[in-house]
Amino acid sequence: MTRHKGRGRRLRCTGSAVAAAVVLLAGCEQLPDTGSPAGGGSASAAPGGRAVSPLDNPDGTAPGLAPVTGEKNRAAAVALIEKVATKGRGPKTGYDRDEFGYAWMDTADGVPLARNGCDTRNDLLKLHGRDVEFRKGSDCVVVSMDLYDPYTGKDIAWKKAKAAEVQIDHVVPLSYSWQMGAARWPESKREQLANDVLNLLPVEGRANSAKGDSGPASWLPPNKSVRCAYAVRFAQVAVKYELPVTPADRRMMLEQCGG
Repeated sequence: MTRHKGRGRRLRCTGSAVAAAVVLLAGCEQLPDTGSPAGGGSASAAPGGRAVSPLDNPDGTAPGLAPVTGEKNRAAAVALIEKVATKGRGPKTGYDRDEFGYAWMDTADGVPLARNGCDTRNDLLKLHGRDVEFRKGSDCVVVSMDLYDPYTGKDIAWKKAKAAEVQIDHVVPLSYSWQMGAARWPESKREQLANDVLNLLPVEGRANSAKGDSGPASWLPPNKSVRCAYAVRFAQVAVKYELPVTPADRRMMLEQCGG
């Protein structure tokens, strides 16, 4: 994976809760804190109100990842996470990205946006980006856009010339899925997981690189307000693909939603 290079001036962030809000609004770098439950902390809202809660977006075809708020919604989140089976993480032996098909293929049948003439990466940029501009003569290849990254709470002005500033995250990492049972799946099912918009979010490159193939017990979004939403999306993918998670990962997912 490649790393994101920060845009503009780096602001100094100091002090208490007031400064913490400034950090989120100004885009200062944050360090993950895996101990905060749902609704903890504050963050800037997605511009234009485009972000949708995962509870209202079960197939992943709506943009963004909005926080899960309210007692009723958090209870629904906990109920969903409790449906996820658990098992120990297996070995990584034999894992290769190509086992999930070539990157961003448009021919993974059985998932939204397949066979529409655009590769999966460009589909995701179009779905989640604002003010999207395309390569001349194309209605597919995105060359610039604005993106609100739910993982960091930052708004990113992205250009294709610096493509790695935005990366497409597999919410349930492919290596993780391999170790949790995908090694025994037919290739067609692995291709679906790798290209299913439910399992994909465009995010800041550095955040994606920091996550690697971690489960929720080892990595959560720095933006605390979306941690329950992230756990819900992780659970949605796991339930859809009948993929277990580790006991530690499920405990952390439940904790983020108050369970």
